[in-house]
Amino acid sequence: EGAGAAVMSAFVEIIFDNSDDRFPTGKPELILRRTIGMKKDEYSLDRKNATKTDVMNLLESAGFSRSNPYYIVPQGRVTALTNMKDNERLILLKEVAGTQVYEARRTESLKIMTETNNKREKIDELLSYIKERLTELEEEKEELKDYQEKDKERRCLQYTIDYREQVAIQEELENLEEQRNAGAEDTVDGEERFRQGDKELGQIQAQINQLKQQIEFLKVDKKQLETERKDYAKSKAKTELEVKNLTDGQSAAQQARSRYQSDLKSLESSIQQHESELGEINPAYNSKVEEEATVKGELDSAEGTRQRLYAKQGRNARFRNKRDRDEWLRAEINNGYPQLAKVKAVRVQTAEDIAELEQDIADTEEAIANLREQLESRGANNETIQGQIQEAKAERDRLMDERKELWREDAKLDSVLSNALNELRQAEQELSHTMDQNTSRGLAAVRRIKRQHNLEGVYGTLAELCDVSERYRRAVEVTAGQSLFHYVVDNDETASKVIEILQKERAGRITFIPLNRVRPKQGNMPEASDAVPMIKKITFDPMYEKAFQQVFGQTVICPNLQVAGQYARSHGVNGVTMEGDRSDKKGAFTGGSIDTKHSRLEAVRQVSKWRDDCDTHKARSAEIKRTLEKKDQEITRAVGNLQKIEQKRVQQENSYGPLLQELRSKGNDLQNKRDTLDAKHRASAKIDANMKALTDQQNAHEAEIASEFKKALTRDEETQLENLNSTVQDLRQRYSDLSSTRSDLESRKRILEIELHENLRPRLDQMEAQELDDRTSSGSRGTLQESQRELKSITKRISIVDSKLQELEASLEQTTSSIQDLENRYTEIKTGLTEIATAMEKSQKKTEKSIRKRRILAQQKEEVAHRIRDLGILPSGAFEKYKSTKSDAVVKRLHKVNEALKKYGHVNKKAFEQYNNFTTQRDTLTKRRGELESSQESIEELIAVLDQRKDEAIERTFKQVSREFAKVFEKLVPAGRGRLVIQRKIDAREEDGASSEDEGRKESVENYTGVGISVSFNSKHDDQQRIQQLSGGQKSLCALALVFAIQQCDPAPFYLFDEIDANLDAQYRTAVANHLRDISSSSSSSQNEEGGAQFICTTFRPEMLHVAQKCYGVRYQKKSSNVVVVSREEALEFVEGEKQ
Repeated sequence: EGAGAAVMSAFVEIIFDNSDDRFPTGKPELILRRTIGMKKDEYSLDRKNATKTDVMNLLESAGFSRSNPYYIVPQGRVTALTNMKDNERLILLKEVAGTQVYEARRTESLKIMTETNNKREKIDELLSYIKERLTELEEEKEELKDYQEKDKERRCLQYTIDYREQVAIQEELENLEEQRNAGAEDTVDGEERFRQGDKELGQIQAQINQLKQQIEFLKVDKKQLETERKDYAKSKAKTELEVKNLTDGQSAAQQARSRYQSDLKSLESSIQQHESELGEINPAYNSKVEEEATVKGELDSAEGTRQRLYAKQGRNARFRNKRDRDEWLRAEINNGYPQLAKVKAVRVQTAEDIAELEQDIADTEEAIANLREQLESRGANNETIQGQIQEAKAERDRLMDERKELWREDAKLDSVLSNALNELRQAEQELSHTMDQNTSRGLAAVRRIKRQHNLEGVYGTLAELCDVSERYRRAVEVTAGQSLFHYVVDNDETASKVIEILQKERAGRITFIPLNRVRPKQGNMPEASDAVPMIKKITFDPMYEKAFQQVFGQTVICPNLQVAGQYARSHGVNGVTMEGDRSDKKGAFTGGSIDTKHSRLEAVRQVSKWRDDCDTHKARSAEIKRTLEKKDQEITRAVGNLQKIEQKRVQQENSYGPLLQELRSKGNDLQNKRDTLDAKHRASAKIDANMKALTDQQNAHEAEIASEFKKALTRDEETQLENLNSTVQDLRQRYSDLSSTRSDLESRKRILEIELHENLRPRLDQMEAQELDDRTSSGSRGTLQESQRELKSITKRISIVDSKLQELEASLEQTTSSIQDLENRYTEIKTGLTEIATAMEKSQKKTEKSIRKRRILAQQKEEVAHRIRDLGILPSGAFEKYKSTKSDAVVKRLHKVNEALKKYGHVNKKAFEQYNNFTTQRDTLTKRRGELESSQESIEELIAVLDQRKDEAIERTFKQVSREFAKVFEKLVPAGRGRLVIQRKIDAREEDGASSEDEGRKESVENYTGVGISVSFNSKHDDQQRIQQLSGGQKSLCALALVFAIQQCDPAPFYLFDEIDANLDAQYRTAVANHLRDISSSSSSSQNEEGGAQFICTTFRPEMLHVAQKCYGVRYQKKSSNVVVVSREEALEFVEGEKQ
């Protein structure tokens, strides 16, 4: 025990030095370990597990004897030997001698001999009884012989009667079997006809439902077409009224147009005259204006020169000298420069204004031309826009017609989808009846989980993944059973995920087949025409082959159950017939009546079919809805486009007034700009004249500065002045004439322009606008041609709708007629099925009656067969003896024989058999008794030999131990003497027994009662004392001497002593220590070559330490014990410390 946690296991390990190959392991060391735990106790040799027996045998082979346990002397063993009684020492001596083996074998032999004696006594009793019984049976044999003769005759007669009855019953059974086979064939034929009729009824009902649904579609189409026809009729009436109105107003419109054409022609002629006259006036006017400007320039130049000459003439009188004159001229020149610069600036600005006005006039003229072009092209634009409107309307109508068709198809699909969903629910309900509720719920949940979690690896059930022809459908269903609804997945991870969701939602139970885990076995399939592997009759995707091999790979289809059973026994496969009868490879047969109306595979096929139809219809419905959405968007865009075009038309119609207003405004603006341009040109001419005058004046001043100073003009200047006066007069006259002519032309030009721009052209624009208005108004209402075209289109649509309605009416009549024919056919087949069912019911009752009769006859046949079996082995000739005798005579003869047998009622019918049995038993028991007597003699001899060997072993061991005891005692106590004394029954009253030398002459060891110890510690000749008379230390020394003596008789490779010197005196401890040293270093008789034995001793005395080769100390530190090697000095110091 320790202060730490509880230890759950512990082990002890011993390492033996095997350098001398004492242990036959071939290794230099042997490691022996024992491990003890809460639930285990194990041994190991060299780290390998071994049994306790193996360990004990190995130790015995190395010299560790079981019969001598004194190579290990624990605490208390020496004290036990000291206090041991004489009889106990004798028992110890016997153990050392190995008498336990002899005793065990002797006890076993005595037990066997006792059992043999008991068996022999029982055999003697049985032989006595058999002898008596055989005497009685000798008397009964004669009477039994007569009885047997009569009984043979009785049995022959009884067999003849029973055999004839058996034959009659067999004939009746054969007749019934023939009737049953014929009825079975009729029943099978009736079932087949009933099944075919029921199938045909289902097909007819499906056709009726389909035709009824078709009628509903036709009615829906008819209703929609009638609605369309009403709408078209309304549109037609409205269009016809519009055409009539347009036709009536067409003549008035033509008259108004004729007047308009006449007025327009007159106005255009007047405008052409004014423009022609204006075209003639403009060149003359422009020429006069230019000529007037030229004359005006010459006049101004002459006037300026003349004025400068007059001014020069007047200045000369004002100045006194040239200097004053020049200063004034320079001042004038300087003052003239700013004026000249200012005039130049005004001239540049005027030129820029003229250029800008000219550009504005050009732009305005272009804008007016564009406006006039817009006005002129307004009619063509209106016609274009009207055409676009018609195209937009046609596109809108086309799209709306397509949308109507989509609506019609969507309505049909809704009806078809509703019918398919009803059929799917009915098919799923029928399928659920073929499985348990948990499986049905699980299948629905797995499909939902697959769809919600988008699991690609969930494929489907076996029934959904295969296709089987109707001929083999029943065999496949019987073979698969509930495995048809096992779900195939790609791997176990997918299956675990789905199972986890199923368990979480508690949504049923499903068995999964993960393809990565399936390992189908390859069976020994027969290769014969009457054994077809079922897997070849099933169509499936190759990726699911493992799953189908797992379920159907060990099954063959056979023509009948007998052939199926043969292949099941010979090839170890499952055989099944096409009717569903099955022979298991383990030998079991299953089959019988099967409800052929409800097929699992057919139910799965119907569910898959309707589910696919529903998915197809849903997909088509979704596609139509998406198309409708797109079509609505297209219609919206078409309507928007139509509205934009109409809005554009309205904008164009409304833009005519602004266009005219803008055109008038532009015309007025153009005229104003032209007037402004004329004014600017005149101003520019004046500015040019001013600038020329200023320039000339500046030049004159500069020339005058360069001239001499004179009081009067020069002659040339005077002449020039005179010429200028006459020239000015001429130019003024000429200018006056030109101005008058130009003024007349300008007045006429102004009148023509005003008349043209303010009267004639506005009237032309107004008339053109009126025509456009008339055209626009006519286009907004729709022309007669457009209305007639629309009326023709509506009439054509009505004709198409009427044609469709007629076709629908014909289809409705034809469909209704077909439904009536199918219903008549349905009623006819139904009546036929009722008759077949009645006939089958009658046949069934007849068959049941035949079965009951057959059961009774079979029971009678079994009773007759039982009676025949009870007759036993019949005598020879029994089958032919009464074959030709009539049944009545046989019955009478049997009656007489039975009456004769009544007087033998007390006879022993088994006398012969009993006599033979008893004779056989007597012989067997006699032989067995002889064997037991021989066995008893052998056992007695073995016991005598064992007793002799045991006595020899005890005497031999006593002699050896006694001799060794005397030697050891003499060595331990040199002054004394010791011996062992045997105690016998005859010496019980004697005080001392015989010495060991006399023991061999006594009678037997059975007379031994004990072993005593007699010693003397002081003299070899004094009387010896018994061990009971010694002190405690002397007793311990005697016990140690006995232990050493026993060890010398049966030596071991090493010894383990635990404080054997605890009770010894100091001198004896020294003697024991020296003795251990001597025998450990010397060779023993059993270890001639290996050397002395090894002694391991524990002690608290110093004497043992002085002779020890190596010392070990046990220390207790930190709540644990440790074994360490110490020196002899440290060991002695420790022992001395313990004494203190």
